Amino acid sequence: MRGQNFPEVIISFQAEIKDLEEKVVQGSYISKQEALQIPLLSGPDIFYLFASASKIRTQFRGNNVGLCSIVNAKSGSCPEDCSFCAQSSQNKASIEVYPLLRKEIVIQKATEAKNSGAKRFSIVTSGRNVLPKDLSKIADMISSIKEIGLSPCASLGLLNDDALLMLKQAGLDRYHHNLETAERFFSQVCSTHSYDDKVITIKAAQSAGLSICSGGLFGLGETWEDRINMALALRELDVESIPINFLIPVKGTATGDNDLLHPFEALKIVSLYRFILPRKEIRICGGRAQVLGEFNALVFAAGADGMITGNYLTTLGRSPADDLKLIELCGLVA
Repeated sequence: MRGQNFPEVIISFQAEIKDLEEKVVQGSYISKQEALQIPLLSGPDIFYLFASASKIRTQFRGNNVGLCSIVNAKSGSCPEDCSFCAQSSQNKASIEVYPLLRKEIVIQKATEAKNSGAKRFSIVTSGRNVLPKDLSKIADMISSIKEIGLSPCASLGLLNDDALLMLKQAGLDRYHHNLETAERFFSQVCSTHSYDDKVITIKAAQSAGLSICSGGLFGLGETWEDRINMALALRELDVESIPINFLIPVKGTATGDNDLLHPFEALKIVSLYRFILPRKEIRICGGRAQVLGEFNALVFAAGADGMITGNYLTTLGRSPADDLKLIELCGLVA
């Protein structure tokens, strides 16, 4: 089939990608049916996909790359049963466990992040949510992070309206709360809270006046249709920043035996999300170094315009100096 008339098929695929690109650049959204064509691309067509995704990124996001950094402010002992998470008490991964860090340590980490080029800094805690005594301490940290010139973010689980409003009043700009995966597949990832719980939290944060950072984790066993459905859900929720994480299988977790995604599959996910969410920040996060390896520089060509720099929660990332050098070599600006 394809081999019988290779040049004509290549031209056809190029034209199809170009048509989708033009539709997006002109301000329209692609449909689910159109999005389902993107995962079918393979071989040299992938590079035409990257070129179109890069053009869409430039059209709507310019040449700026948003850098953020995080601190694992409370680690382990989480009662939730998320299949991928080393911090779940129901998994048997070997990680460091500690209560909420002192303010001095968090502010030191924030200062280091700012000096390394990050514009945003997020406080992340394990657990379903945070205790009231910890929430007041975190609010104080947020105010201090704002004072040193960083945009404060937080990822604190399933918070209610009052807690989110309190953090907003303390200076919080953005709340992070991943959908993780599509609604159809969610029950296979976690049973101790629901997909609807996550949507309720996101809407509560929006009601409090907070910007939203929400995306997911890829490589859990989800289908391409699941990936597209999550992107469409994020589009409907009007989320500003979409973190894309690639699973790093951790021994002792339920997904510990999963295979790493192929680098080109991971990059195709990035391009897919740029096509579906052209105006939003597509931020590459956990698993970037481990999954992409020597193809790391292609994240921008594939359509990304943001990344977490430095280490993650329980896994290592790339050094900020290396990321800044990469951004400069790609002709972009942090």
